[in-house]
Amino acid sequence: MYRVELDRVACDGIFACLVRDERFVEDETGLATVDPEAEGVVSVDRTDDRVVATFDGDVDDATLAASACPPGAITVREAEE
Repeated sequence: MYRVELDRVACDGIFACLVRDERFVEDETGLATVDPEAEGVVSVDRTDDRVVATFDGDVDDATLAASACPPGAITVREAEE
């Protein structure tokens, strides 16, 4: 398992992440978030400033989404047990 953190303050709505990983979606405010119903998503905690999601499975798409994010708003790391 791994954890994805999305800094919504840093997110600028370019949505390069959406092209790299289908679990990232646009929310009602025009910023990126994680679809809690998407395959491989274990949990999603969302505040106004941050989205923290736990994913199961292959980390490659999330890593590509993070590296494509121009403002560096996405961080991917191993989930703490």
